[in-house]
Order: sequence, then structure tokens, then C-alpha cells
Amino acid sequence: MEVRAVAAALVALSSAMLLSCTSDKDREQALSNNKNFGLTSTSEILLTSEAGDKMSVMPNQPFTTERANGTQVVIQPDITKQTITGIGTSFTESAAFVLAHLPPEKRLEVMNNLYGESGANFSLTRTPIGSTDFSVEGKLGYAEVEGDAALEHFTIAPDSDGFSKAKYPGIQDESFDVLPMIKEAQSIKAKQDDGTLNIIASAWTAPPWMKDINTWFIKGSEENDWEGTGGSLKPEYESTYADYLVKYLEHYKEAGVDIWGLTPVNEPHGNSGNWESMHFTAETQNTFIKEFLGPALKESAFSDTRLLIYDQNRDHLEHWTDVILGDPDTAPYVYGSAVHWYSSTVDVYEEVLEKVHNKFPDFAIIHTEGTIDDLGKPAPKGILDPVKFQESGWFDNDEFWWNENATDWAYTATWAPNPENHPIYTPVHRYARDIIVSLNHWMNGWVDWNAVLDAKGGPNHAGNFCGAPIMIDTETGYVYYTPIYDVLAQFSRTIRPGDKAVKTDTLLGGLEQDDLHASATVNESGLLSVQLLNTTKKPIQFDLVIGAQSALITLPANALQTVRVQL
Repeated sequence: MEVRAVAAALVALSSAMLLSCTSDKDREQALSNNKNFGLTSTSEILLTSEAGDKMSVMPNQPFTTERANGTQVVIQPDITKQTITGIGTSFTESAAFVLAHLPPEKRLEVMNNLYGESGANFSLTRTPIGSTDFSVEGKLGYAEVEGDAALEHFTIAPDSDGFSKAKYPGIQDESFDVLPMIKEAQSIKAKQDDGTLNIIASAWTAPPWMKDINTWFIKGSEENDWEGTGGSLKPEYESTYADYLVKYLEHYKEAGVDIWGLTPVNEPHGNSGNWESMHFTAETQNTFIKEFLGPALKESAFSDTRLLIYDQNRDHLEHWTDVILGDPDTAPYVYGSAVHWYSSTVDVYEEVLEKVHNKFPDFAIIHTEGTIDDLGKPAPKGILDPVKFQESGWFDNDEFWWNENATDWAYTATWAPNPENHPIYTPVHRYARDIIVSLNHWMNGWVDWNAVLDAKGGPNHAGNFCGAPIMIDTETGYVYYTPIYDVLAQFSRTIRPGDKAVKTDTLLGGLEQDDLHASATVNESGLLSVQLLNTTKKPIQFDLVIGAQSALITLPANALQTVRVQL
């Protein structure tokens, strides 16, 4: 079978798993909810679509008491679930570097579109502790003096050093960097009523001298049988590394930035030594938290900082929570788990989220990273479809983002453990599906990766170029707001911190499993926000059922729609 046909079959197979099956009992319960909420009309309908809508306001629709039939989205507002911490994107050195290429007034316009009330108003964010692949040159930390176990020379200066025009001629503001970027976002938030900006900080690695490889990372090569590594903490520096993380919190606090949440390390399984990383197993991270980081935080001024474990792909989350949250000595130090989406371009792993929540209902689950990865990267050896593997035409081209044009690191890879999980995909669908399905399965918050990148998806010192909500041509200064920005903005503006997820059931009425996705949240004022994704090229008509009433809604082709109803 041709690769394209295989990929299409895999999409159909995988997407069938994405919508949680509504049991007969749940369906009966949903349809038997005859409470009359006294609704007369929807309050607001917003639409973002392939046809060009960008949070466009659509006509409201009336509610009736006529019995609904066929395709239905059934909302039970009285059954509330998890509390939402927010939707957002991330501060990185690469993002700051790209923004530093804009004149300050143009940069402020972009920042307002990210963090202002009239823009996306992102409320949940992430920032690295030290360098990542999305650092301009990489190999950057805060404790450069080898053997400085007392951390006397600790400094966060690299986060505010800026970028030299002499070295980077396109730079417009030499003082702009990741810490100034965060401060600028804070100043935007300070001028508005809803000033929430919760920041999760994640380290990719400890300084090299604390690790058993004594360097940032070792790439795979023929000499090491292609087994690259980021190394692991030396036992004698576990306490020092805990202090390193607390020092980061202290220095950021002194700079005027409160860190809301913390993960001990990003992606503890490593990345085969391709860029900065550091390995933990569930067992070694459990010991590190229980014996070092947990007590260090508790005894510091940052005992309220929310500690999130794991910080990698969803498919292995259950093992990590069993080990760490299942340890009664460790669990009191932990707020919840952080997850990523890179194990599949189509599977949200909602069954894993359900299992983890059912075992550990008092702990949050937050998605801390997702992006369109390996953007435009030439196919390595072992890729069966090298032409499709290397994307093109994404900059200033909305059509790319609304259709099946993106691939990831394991697309048609003969060496990948589960290549069937990595078919070609539509970027907008991947984002919207992941957020909607995750909200139905106990996800508390959702964070994108880089807020801003250049037109190529960088800079990235490891060559791992990616998509971003906003992409900027650093030579011309042209700012492209991708459809990912529009979709995330619509979610962020209609799902706010403190809102609660509401039980939502979708009766497909003859549609395919991946055609329609729906979730809902409600705020303390009783404003219900229903998020709807149509992945097809045709409009979908359905009944929005709330108690004893329903409204006939048309969801245009290839679109994200938000229907708001004041209860």
C-alpha cells in the first residue's frame, strides 16, 4: 500500500480513539436531564475558520423546548469537573531574540496581541531555567563556576544580557531578552483587570559539572553506537541541584517575577543527546523530590510554588504518577503532573488521563509543551516518505495550517517505536482537538511552546525548527499571525483561570469519530463556553442541548467555534 494510503488509514484508525465513547448509561443520563434553565438565546458565537474568520462574531441562535434529534452536543452545567489554570504559550530566548529584531513600538504591539485583553490574553505560560534547543547559541546556565556547590557565583544575568548588534546586525533593541520579555508581559497585565500570568519554570539540565557526563550533552555518533545522552545528576550534587532550582526562584523574585510552578527537569527520558537534557527515571525523580527538592522548597520562601512532576509525553504518565504520587512521603510536596504531546500527532491519550485522575484525583495535570516540530527538516535515513517529511510553504500561508501538510519526527520512520501514531496531520486540528479532548479528561491547563519564532521556525542551535503562533521575518520585520495564534487566542479569551470544566457528551448521529469535537467550561458568573471543532470540509448542523432546551447550531466547515450561553 502506498505511504499516503497507509497514513490515511492510520488517521482514521487513530482518530477513532480521540472522542471518548459515551456509554449508554451516560447517554441516558445526559438526555434525561430535564432541568429548564430558562434560556432564550445564545449569548455570543465566535468563529475561526479556514474560510478566513478570526474570532468573527456570528448571529446568536434561539433555544427551544423541542426534542433534539440526530447530532447533538449535550451539556450538563450542573456537573462540573476540574478547575482551569489557563491557556497560553511560552517565553524562550529564541522568542525574545526574534522580538528584539523589531522596533520597540512594533514589539509592544506583538506583546499586547499575546498578553493583552484585546489580544490573546494568555494566562498560563512557561519559561526555561537555562538553555534549551530554543536558545540562540545554547549551553547557557546560571552556575558556570565548576565545583561551586555553595552556588556563590549563581546569576540569572544570561536571561537579561540581550543581544549585540555587532554580532547580530538585525537587532533593534540590544537590551531585550527573555527576562525583559517576561517583565514586558507583566507590565501589560498590570494595566488590565484580569492580570493573571502564571509562569511554569522548567530546567532542561543542571550545569555540566553536576552531571556524570561533565558536559551539556553528547550527540549520538558511530563511536557511541548512536546512543547520545544528556547525562544524569551525580549523587553528590543532588542537594546542590535542588538549591540551584530554589536559587532560580529567589533571583527571579528579586527581579520582580514570581514563578507559579516548577518542574525538576524537562523531558527526563532525554532526547538522544541532540540538545540540552538530563535524565531521571520515575524512581530517581521520586527520590530527588522526596529527599532534596521537596524539603528545599518547603524550607524556603517558595513553599507555595507548585511542583509538577514528569514533564514529558502522555503515554508514560501513569507509571510516573504511580511511583511518585503513589509514594506517601513524596506526594505532599507535589501539585500535579506536566505532560507533552509528542508521542502522537492524533492520539490525545485520554484513557491515560482518565486512569491517572481516577487514581490521583487531587493532583492537577497540565500540558506544558506542544508544537509543530521538525518543521522543514530534511528527512533523515529510514524515512519512507522523505518528500512529505520536509514541509514547505508555511510562512504567511494560512492554507498550510488548515490542511494536512505537517509531519513530525517519526512520520513514516522505520526506526520509530510506533510510526502509526505519527501520520501527516492538520496543525489547527492537532491543537484544537488536543485542547478540547484534554479538557474533557481532567486537563487543568494547556501551554504551547515558543510564543514567537522567525520565518524558518528558529533560531534553534540544534536544527530542530518548529512552528509558533507568531512567526516573524527578521529581515523585513513582517509579522505573521498563524492560524495557531487565532485558535489559541479564541480558547484563551473564552477559557479563563478559575473556570470549571463541565460534563459534555457528543452524540455523533452518523458522523465519523473525528468529525466533531466538543467541550465546555463555565465561569463563576454562570457564563458557559462551549468549544467546537469541525475537522471536515462541510458544515455540521447539530443541536446544542442544555437541560430541557436546545439550540440548532451550524458549525461551518474546517472551523473552531465557541458558543457562549449565559445560564
